[in-house]
Amino acid sequence: MTANDEELAKDLGLLSALTIGVGTMIGAGIFVLPGQAAAAAGPAVALSFVVGGVISLFTALSASELGTAMPKAGGSYYYVNHALGPIFGSIAGWGNWMGLAFASAFYTLGFGEYLATFLPLPTLTLGPLALSEFQLGALLAGSAFVAINYVGAKETGKIQIVIVTLLVGILTVFSALGIMQADLSTLRPFFPEEMGGAAAVLPATGLVFVSFLGFAKITTVAEELKNPGRNLPLAVVGSVAIVTAMYAIIMVVLMGVVNWRQLGPDVTTTPVLDVADIAFGTVGLAGIGVGLLTFAGLLATASSANASILASSRINFAMGRDRLISAKLNAIHPSFATPYRSIAVTGGLILLFIAIGDVKVLAKAGSVLHLIVYGLLNLALIVMREADVDEYQPEFEVPLYPVVPVLGALTSFGLIAFMDPIEIGLSLVFVAGGLVWYLIYAKDRAEKKGILSQYVLEQSDQLPQAAVSAADTVQPDGGDYRVMVPLANPEHEKDLITLASAIARQQGGTVDAVHIVTAPDQTSLGHAAAHADELEEDYHAVLDAAERDAETFGVEVETHTILSHESFGEIFDAARTHEADMVVMGWGKQRFGSPGRVESAVDDLAADLPCDFLVLKDRGFDPDRILVPTAGGPDSDLSAEVAKLLQAEYDSDITLLHVADSVEEGTTFLEAWADDHGLGDATIHVEEGDVEDAIERAATDETMVIIGATERGLLHRLVRGSLVLDVVEDVNCSVLLAERARKRGVVDRLLGD
Repeated sequence: MTANDEELAKDLGLLSALTIGVGTMIGAGIFVLPGQAAAAAGPAVALSFVVGGVISLFTALSASELGTAMPKAGGSYYYVNHALGPIFGSIAGWGNWMGLAFASAFYTLGFGEYLATFLPLPTLTLGPLALSEFQLGALLAGSAFVAINYVGAKETGKIQIVIVTLLVGILTVFSALGIMQADLSTLRPFFPEEMGGAAAVLPATGLVFVSFLGFAKITTVAEELKNPGRNLPLAVVGSVAIVTAMYAIIMVVLMGVVNWRQLGPDVTTTPVLDVADIAFGTVGLAGIGVGLLTFAGLLATASSANASILASSRINFAMGRDRLISAKLNAIHPSFATPYRSIAVTGGLILLFIAIGDVKVLAKAGSVLHLIVYGLLNLALIVMREADVDEYQPEFEVPLYPVVPVLGALTSFGLIAFMDPIEIGLSLVFVAGGLVWYLIYAKDRAEKKGILSQYVLEQSDQLPQAAVSAADTVQPDGGDYRVMVPLANPEHEKDLITLASAIARQQGGTVDAVHIVTAPDQTSLGHAAAHADELEEDYHAVLDAAERDAETFGVEVETHTILSHESFGEIFDAARTHEADMVVMGWGKQRFGSPGRVESAVDDLAADLPCDFLVLKDRGFDPDRILVPTAGGPDSDLSAEVAKLLQAEYDSDITLLHVADSVEEGTTFLEAWADDHGLGDATIHVEEGDVEDAIERAATDETMVIIGATERGLLHRLVRGSLVLDVVEDVNCSVLLAERARKRGVVDRLLGD
């Protein structure tokens, strides 16, 4: 299986993020739902929008804290998966994905409705399926939106800002003119008896809640947001507050100008256009007003639909990264650099829902799935706080904890009870599907265990046995061994991939080929992502070759392209992000600021290696005869492990070398060391004298040397040099430098062992 995805650049500012939320939410409640909403609660539906906004605000605050602590692609899904574990992550991922598909179909039907007001379209009958004119328009528009996302044409932040500015401007003028014509007496009684009185408010909230799904889409692009600690909460909370106020005001205007009883539940009517005709007619601009609102309706519904399709690809990106879906579905198109398979599958579902769906059912089904995810998201915040995880350091914290997330969870789950059984049942099918998918497919592949289950298992002595057993049962069985290969030079690609594939196959693992495209510091990563081919011509070629070479070993291979201002330093970040067990990389000239180790000088002082590292000085990959010099220590332990793996793969002859003060003492040490490391069949070679000279002599007849990194400290190496560097340059065969990931203190880093 293969997956080729591009890491996400931080190129979105506050205004762009804010307009993602506002631009997505501004459409449904105003341009599609007024008739349905008025028929559900009468004038009190304005209060339903306020209630929906308050419920959203609780979750928006929780999402903001989680997002500033974990600014990752996938948003709500990622937080749930990380905190509650992959079984809930599977539910959240599939629920969010299908909820976005329902919402996209709903928005696209709204687009078709406005399209039909000025573009005559026929009705169409396909066997038992009868399509209305606006369904046909929605199918055409939906196909166009899917195609746009498939080939990668998308709105930039500036275009989104223009769209939202136009919408807000048009609606502000509309509201100002409308309020002057409104007769607020038509809003009495506010809770009409025929609608069920005040009891109708919450069921109507369930209907209109689809209007508030946009704020969560901001968290799906948190990984691309500049300064997320400040901008994410401002964008998320701000978009909810702005849109809630606009919805409430505009619904009052609509029902003040046109009596709510005349708005009607018929989805083919467009109350906004009727009110625009009256409001703009007072200034002699009725035709222009209707045209402006029609244009705004098309713009809003198109923007909402397109944003939902785009957000769904972010969900798949994150699920694929966590191995909850097939890597094939998460594949990136080699030419368009889009998750084309995911978009195609999502697009097919959207078109199906348009053809057979009902606007009210779609709205509520999308809401139910998102409410489930929002409830889990609030629980995820509580878990992260209570588990007191070291790496959880949010830059923004919700006020009044734990009241806010508790209310967020209760109101999200509670609102589901006011939906109709058909929407609840349809949504639960997808929830059950997510559970089954996890147990049958993802449980054997997923790596992330979740903070909740880890916390429960760590507290097993203090918690009920039933809770401990449940946490243990749902733990993922996957987490195969991952060998990451950073590729830069096509000349050495084959040997690096061959080495990595041999290790991965012996470990039953996966090769993760990573190609880092370096952009100049003066070039933004957003611009670099759009012009990657200009920075490095045909940059996919090196990954395509790596994929072909790895597959000859029968191992799974994934490919990734990372755009970065750094080259070497980015490798460490990628290893952490991809949860690599080992990194196999090439030895470049003057690559290391700290000779004889993998880290740069800065890394040597600041951080530990994220995983085991192998660095190959490539003079031709030939593991037939391997020399392993050792003086003990963790790096030599890794050298022994790698030698054993290569021996199992290639039937290599292994020679162990130790330099000691006496041959007898050295032989005793080396025989014991060989037995401890499962290399009792290796040739034992002991010498006295200079270590470097001994290694050079012993390597004369060998095809590869595997040597542990020096354990001398940074200051010692900078002043006295490094044995490893001398050996690498002086022997004639390939040299493999091995360094074990381990915790080291500052004193150890400076002065060494």
